[in-house]
Amino acid sequence: MFVQVIKGHTGDRAGLRGQLERWRNDVRPGAVGFQGSTVGITEDGTFIALARFTDEGAAKENADRPEQAAWWNETVAYFDDEPSFRESSDISMLFEGGSNDAGFVQIMEGSVTDRSRAEAMETPELLDRLRRLRPDLLGGYRVWFPDGSYVEAAYFTSEAEAREGEKSEEFDTEQETYAEFFGEPTFLDLREPLLD
Repeated sequence: MFVQVIKGHTGDRAGLRGQLERWRNDVRPGAVGFQGSTVGITEDGTFIALARFTDEGAAKENADRPEQAAWWNETVAYFDDEPSFRESSDISMLFEGGSNDAGFVQIMEGSVTDRSRAEAMETPELLDRLRRLRPDLLGGYRVWFPDGSYVEAAYFTSEAEAREGEKSEEFDTEQETYAEFFGEPTFLDLREPLLD
């Protein structure tokens, strides 16, 4: 899998959302190597998209399609500044990955100083317990970049159930260890995610 992470800011949430719907209806059917995407705009106008492709070559071929380029050239006008692009094929999955059944998606952005130690805490036993005790968490995936930074998407049944699950004291010790290795990530809440 190859993931493109696109991030920007818009002052026209409705207009940009209309463009996103147009992409889904008019441009997506011919997308090359497209496996799916998670797209959303936070309440403060922060836009983020995680687009998944079979590989880097397919993503480039897709970007070079005339209809994709034309759509993007129109879409850029809805952003306050030029959006940022990051790409990676270094992906870690949580459970079975993302889910189109999610009613709420939380994006986390951060960095680690020691990735191997950070990932070592995510033992099969911990993940089994997480799956059992947090039925609101449907899955997710983490996109790694060479500098140790990451973007992670977590898919939940609903925001209300996710917030209730956060209150659980079952993982207090693990949360402290997680914070030690993963630092303090920034969070983007997608309350109306577009999921493919």
